[in-house]
Amino acid sequence: MKSLIVGHGGRESALGMRMAQSSTLYAFMGHVNPTLAHLVSDTGGEYAIGDVCDALSIADYASSNSVDIAMVSSDNPLEAGVVDALQAEGIPVVGPTRDGAEIEWNKAFSRQVVSKIEPTANPQYILVRDVEGLADAISDMSRDSREVVIKPVGLTGGKGVKVVGPHLPDNEAAYEYGSSIILSGQAGGAVIVEERLDAPEFTIQAMTDGKKVVFPPATYDYPYRYDGDSGPGTGGMGSYSMAGGLLPFLDKSTYEHACQITEDAIHYLVRSGRHFTGCMNAGFFATEEGPKVIEFNSRFGDPEGLNIMTLFEGDWVDVMYAMHHGKLNDLLIPLAGESSVVVYLVSPEYALKQGNPHHFSLDNGRASAAGVSVYFSSACEESPGQFVTVGTSRAVAFATCAPILADARERVYGVIESVVDGSLEYRKDIALV
Repeated sequence: MKSLIVGHGGRESALGMRMAQSSTLYAFMGHVNPTLAHLVSDTGGEYAIGDVCDALSIADYASSNSVDIAMVSSDNPLEAGVVDALQAEGIPVVGPTRDGAEIEWNKAFSRQVVSKIEPTANPQYILVRDVEGLADAISDMSRDSREVVIKPVGLTGGKGVKVVGPHLPDNEAAYEYGSSIILSGQAGGAVIVEERLDAPEFTIQAMTDGKKVVFPPATYDYPYRYDGDSGPGTGGMGSYSMAGGLLPFLDKSTYEHACQITEDAIHYLVRSGRHFTGCMNAGFFATEEGPKVIEFNSRFGDPEGLNIMTLFEGDWVDVMYAMHHGKLNDLLIPLAGESSVVVYLVSPEYALKQGNPHHFSLDNGRASAAGVSVYFSSACEESPGQFVTVGTSRAVAFATCAPILADARERVYGVIESVVDGSLEYRKDIALV
């Protein structure tokens, strides 16, 4: 049995680790991810280095290696139509087509979907496609002293949303940022101006075959660079989930309501002729009026997907086949009834500026012996135990689970402090609740 993972982040490392437990793993990566490279070698597979958005090359690679099933769970390859190309080659694949993934790569479309299925789940917003209307939109949305949020319509790797207050000093700065997106034509060349909601956030990693939807525990992400939720927005510095499925601020009613909205969104896409399998990573605000949709992502979250893979106790390749063939059921996705914690280590310049490569050492064997999984992302292995960062991004994630959240947290941080040496940084307040 040959399985293929497309991508090279921590999310792909976690998925690849589960796939390698019951198949020969193949990987198509942008750089040599140490986790995936070792899994490929251990299972007797192969990997290729190339553009993970080059749909035709990936489909050709899968076909030439007689891959039995593939998984695509990364935003840019989904927007690029990698699933479409694999389908055209007759390769069984898990993940939405480009049309299905539009709910992520087009935030205007996402808001339209919510308006169709449950309008009250949308915050107030205005779509702006030209600079002339931006100032009026900000003025309208900031009435009654409300602060505004500027969201590029297209993909930005989790770093494009900026909020007046934590990211932007005032509405003038919001106008300048929004104008830069529109005039550059990047990230969709348009922005959404939204009201700022002051409520805790949570995510649902809903797994689906397009019909059946399986809901795991809710997860809580830490999207800001520094402790205390200060500094710029990031792709996520860490996350946690709790035994029982809820969070300290999240009641069962709000969780179930958010699950229903997510399921309705999936079914709306499928009814509209848009193929969707894999994971719908749905973000919500837990407001007093009920859950409000932050965004829909058409793949596992990173880091939140690592929480789910850490808890997973089944055969992920079996799940992939069930997703592909429309035969998913709850029994195929057994999850440990425990709490999970994920912490990312990053280059010092991450989310701030471009920087130089950073060298670090890491004893993966000691981490594993202590019950902590290591998932490499933007890093390469120079020699056994010696690594270097690739670009200015998240380098490596540590994840574990335990019956009590505090125990999982203590284990992760204890391992990080004992097995890593170098200049990488990380938040010290992940799962401190």
